[in-house]
Amino acid sequence: MKWVNGLRALAIAAAGSLALAACGQNAEETAKGADAVEEYTIGWTIYAGWMPWPYAEQAGIVKKWSDKYGVNIKLVQVNDYVESLNQYTAGTLDGVTSTNMDALTIPAAAGKDTTVVIVGDYSNGNDGIILKNGSSLADIKGRSVNLVENSVSHYLLARGLESAGLAMTDVSVVNTSDADMVAAFTAPQTTAVVPWNPQLAEIKKQPGAVEVFNSTQIPGEILDMMIVSTEVLAANPNLGKALAGIWYETMALMSADTPEGQAAREAMAQISGTDLAGYEGQLETTFMYYTPQDALAAMLSEDIVAANDKVRQFSFQAGLFGQGARSVDDIGISFPGDKILGNAENVMLRFDPTYTQMAVDGAL
Repeated sequence: MKWVNGLRALAIAAAGSLALAACGQNAEETAKGADAVEEYTIGWTIYAGWMPWPYAEQAGIVKKWSDKYGVNIKLVQVNDYVESLNQYTAGTLDGVTSTNMDALTIPAAAGKDTTVVIVGDYSNGNDGIILKNGSSLADIKGRSVNLVENSVSHYLLARGLESAGLAMTDVSVVNTSDADMVAAFTAPQTTAVVPWNPQLAEIKKQPGAVEVFNSTQIPGEILDMMIVSTEVLAANPNLGKALAGIWYETMALMSADTPEGQAAREAMAQISGTDLAGYEGQLETTFMYYTPQDALAAMLSEDIVAANDKVRQFSFQAGLFGQGARSVDDIGISFPGDKILGNAENVMLRFDPTYTQMAVDGAL
């Protein structure tokens, strides 16, 4: 399915000075009405690195920054991760929590111009390959593997197989929703899964579960982000400012070794369906950029370009750019400093440090 993005055209026929005045008045009233509405819907799904968003809403931090910038940010939980990205791509959501690969292969590949407003963390053990009755990754050969097809789990599997001298043709993929992954592992016929936390932590507790590969072996390649429609953001940059304000205030609170910081983490744990110990265990396998300074350094580094080059190469080879894609360079990805991977005339994914830089400068 192709999505076509464009600007709405407004045709005005002027007949005489009175008509021109009326049109000017109507345009002014329309602009005022638009300023008054400014409501944005942001989707999120349960994942350790994304729990600060619903907590921020619960704690009043979302309202605080929304009020400051004259926007109304509505956070919506979507139970199925891929569905959240589909809703964003279709325009139902203005922004959504996403990994770098999924931002590229779902909205960007579908022609939706998307901006990365915040790079929040990278998976540092939050994604893993689990086998039943196996001791090493080599034992996966010939098995069916349950995972969220075409997601970062698919990418992790490919990178793991590569490290073991195996290929995707050595396994069969069974597309499974992240919400169903724990139940799928308990089924007798399931012998291999590729989940992310919190499902990964639950599955590792099951009898016979052996983790044979995880994202610590590919650091910085699976990024967890907040993405927003480039068109929406261009129309009102205050949305980006509010999101950055929300995020970095919440980061400072949750990372604090204080009773308030512990209470924040405990609330995030409860929202995600675990306890404080369980959530903090997940945070140990999540490399969080708790400060805007660290996040900005990551966004400005050469490493982020190299990591996303690997991701786009896999995505194209796996056919995730769509049937019409002829080259890995069909879709452009832009980075700070005018660095671009792929087609500079078709940039559909943009790593924009503007709002993180404002946080660093104390300008929010």
